[in-house]
Amino acid sequence: MFESAELGHKIDKETYRKAVPQLRTALLEAQYELKENRNIPVVVLISGQDGAGKGETINVLYEWMDPRFISTLAFSAPTDEECQRPFMWRYWRALPPKGRVGIFAGSWYSSPIHDRINGHMTKADMDQRIDQINRFEQMLVNEGALILKFWFHLTKDGQKRRLKALEKDPLTAWRVTKQNWDRLKTYGKLQEVAGHVLRMTNTPWAPWITIEGEDDRYRALTTGQILLDALRQRLTSADRQATPVAPPLPPNIDGRDVLSELDLTRRIAKKEYENQLAKWQGRLSELVLDARFKQRSLICVFEGSDAAGKGGAIRRVTTALDARDYQIVPIAAPTEEERAQPYLWRFWRHIPRRGRVTIFDRSWYGRVLVERVEGFCAEADWLRAYTEINDFEHELAESGAVIAKFWLQIGKDEQLKRFKEREKIEFKHFKITPEDWRNREKWDDYHQAVCDMVDRTSTGNAPWTLVEANDKNYARVKILRTLCERLEAAYKRKDKNWD
Repeated sequence: MFESAELGHKIDKETYRKAVPQLRTALLEAQYELKENRNIPVVVLISGQDGAGKGETINVLYEWMDPRFISTLAFSAPTDEECQRPFMWRYWRALPPKGRVGIFAGSWYSSPIHDRINGHMTKADMDQRIDQINRFEQMLVNEGALILKFWFHLTKDGQKRRLKALEKDPLTAWRVTKQNWDRLKTYGKLQEVAGHVLRMTNTPWAPWITIEGEDDRYRALTTGQILLDALRQRLTSADRQATPVAPPLPPNIDGRDVLSELDLTRRIAKKEYENQLAKWQGRLSELVLDARFKQRSLICVFEGSDAAGKGGAIRRVTTALDARDYQIVPIAAPTEEERAQPYLWRFWRHIPRRGRVTIFDRSWYGRVLVERVEGFCAEADWLRAYTEINDFEHELAESGAVIAKFWLQIGKDEQLKRFKEREKIEFKHFKITPEDWRNREKWDDYHQAVCDMVDRTSTGNAPWTLVEANDKNYARVKILRTLCERLEAAYKRKDKNWD
C-alpha cells in the first residue's frame, strides 16, 4: 500500500517555482466558486507519520488559498466533556458548513490507531470503530460533502532524517519532542496498524491518498493539485455527489512508479544460482513439512509480463513440494458457467484447505489487468474490483492462509528477444500467439495498470513482490527466498489477529 510513496519522489526548485503561481490562482478560483455555490462542504483530513510535513502542508494551503474560508481543527486526547459523549460527538461539532473547507489535523482515525498501537484497543474493537467511521463518511458524502483524506508517508530512515532536520533548525526545533522519538521506535507497529486502517477505510466515497512526505515541494505540489482536481470535478458535477464505485486514480507528476524503479540488470552467476536454488528449495520443503503448516495454507499468485518466465518459476517451486500437496490452477478466459456467477466465484472454488498449497498461474487480477486494458469489462467493474480483491484476500489471510503474490517484470527489449526465440524453437511455438504480439502493442497501458494494481492491492496480509526477471535465474531464486520468508514470518507471528 505504501510502495509508491517510498520511491524518493522529488520536485526541483525551478519546476516548483514555475508551477506554484498557476496552481495558486486555480485554487483560489475554485475556492471562490465553492463559496458562491454554497452547496458543498469540503472535509480534508491530514494524517501520517511524525515529521512527514502535516503542519507545513496545512500552512502552504493557507498561503495559497483564502484563509477566511478555511478552518483547521486539531484533535488530541479527548477532554472530560468529550469523554462524556459518544466518540464521534466532537467531530460532528467541528464539521465545516457548506461552501467552506475544513482541515482536520488529527481526526476520527487518530484515536483508534494510537489506542491499537498502545494495546488499549483490540483488533475486533478497532474494526468495529472502522465500520462506524465508514458509515459516518458515507453519510457525509450523501449529504453533499467532498472528503479528501491524505496520508503523508515516510520510510523509517526518512522519518529519522526529517526529525533530525527539524530538530537542528532553531525555527522548528520546538516541534520535535521526546514523544516523537519514542514513536519512531514503534514505526513497524504503526505501519501494520495504519496499513490495516487505511485499507479498510479506502472507500469509493472517501478514498485515501498516500503521498511521500520527505520532499516538501513534491508533497505540497501534489497535495495542492489533488485538491484542485477534486474541487473542479465536484463543482462541475450535480448538486449531490454520485457515489463512485472506487477511489479515483491519483496523478503521477514526476513519472516515477514501482515498475520504472526496478533494476532489471540484476543477475546471478550460474554456479551461485545452482547453490541458491538448492538451498531455498530445501528450505521451502522443510517449511511445508513443518507441523505448523497444518494450521496454514499457502496461496501463490503468479502474474507478469508475457514471456517473463512464470512457468519456469512455478516449476522450480513445485520441485520442492510433494505432488500430493499442491495444485496448479491455470487461469484463462472464464467459461460460460463462470460468467454466470460473480467474478470471484471461480477462484473461491480453488482455495486450498489447511496444510495444502495452491498456485495460480494468472489469477483474479485479470480483471484489473487484461480486462481493464482490453475493455472486456466496464470501467466501474475493474475500479470496484480493487476493493473486492482486497476483501477476498483479507478473508483468506484471516482464515490462516499465507498469500504470496509475484509480479515478474522484464524489459520491452528482453520481451522482444524472448518472443523471437520462441518462434525459432519448435517445442516453444505453443508459447507465442498473436495475442502476445497484440498485448505488446499496449505495453504502456499494461504498465499503468500494473502500477495501479500494486498501489491498490499490496496489503500487509497480501503484499506484492515485484521480481526483476530479465535474468530468469535471479527471478527464480528471489521467488523461492520470498516464499520461505513469508512462511517463516507466519510461523513466528503470535496469531493472525495481533492480540
